[in-house]
Amino acid sequence: FGVSLSLKPVDFKRVLVSPRAPIAGLIAQFILLPAATCFATWIFRIDPQLALGMILVSACPGGSFSNIMTWLARGNVAVSVSMTAISSLAATIFTPLNFILYGSLNPYTRELLVSISVDSSDILLLVLLVLGLPLVLGMWVGGRFPGLVKKTEQPFRIVALLVFLGFVAIAFGNNFALFIERFHTFFWLVVVHNTLALGLGAIMARLLRLPTADGRAVILEVGIQNSGLGLVILFTFMPTAGGMMLITAFWGVWHLVSGLVLANIWARIPIKTAA
Repeated sequence: FGVSLSLKPVDFKRVLVSPRAPIAGLIAQFILLPAATCFATWIFRIDPQLALGMILVSACPGGSFSNIMTWLARGNVAVSVSMTAISSLAATIFTPLNFILYGSLNPYTRELLVSISVDSSDILLLVLLVLGLPLVLGMWVGGRFPGLVKKTEQPFRIVALLVFLGFVAIAFGNNFALFIERFHTFFWLVVVHNTLALGLGAIMARLLRLPTADGRAVILEVGIQNSGLGLVILFTFMPTAGGMMLITAFWGVWHLVSGLVLANIWARIPIKTAA
């Protein structure tokens, strides 16, 4: 809702006028990343709970913090905001679809997914309530009360971060023994998985010959996932899936670290000379 306050219809129209960057991001976000995650967890026979957690994260849209990272990295913030808006809408369909599809395709996660008995229509309804409804309400309130946006933007970002960190704390607290036991495993899985997401964004940006500023926006949008949505799905439908919660929660912490590091490196590289 806080992010949507500053969204305007022009942010969606911008995609129609300059579609290359959003298309690159959407392909990497909703096609390449889930497929690559499913394939990698299958080939390397990752533990089913950890693998399904990785598939869930890959099915989520870009996170709102990507807009801040893009601004810090001297990237195209307008492109980043447009991609966040479009991916949030697209996620209402693609998040449940990709999670069920790729969770079923991987033979090591298929049995776990069936045992959970998750109905894709239930996930669709939850995603609509968590992303779709706040998006529409936020845009309506922002358009009706424009003065409210500047006053509440910073507080909403702080509240959003605190709520997300609360989710992370609950996930870690409820699975502390598992966290200690599996830390060395899921730490590297999350680091490699996040690197894969950033890399796929970079590949798409290069293939479509995007300007440097647009490319930075795409890379960060794909690398910063809405793991908060993943945690909401887990708390609602799979509250006992400790391995999935640890992967999703640590993803939410790590992508902020990797995104800030990358943004600060790019901030020191002038756009004209950036490779």
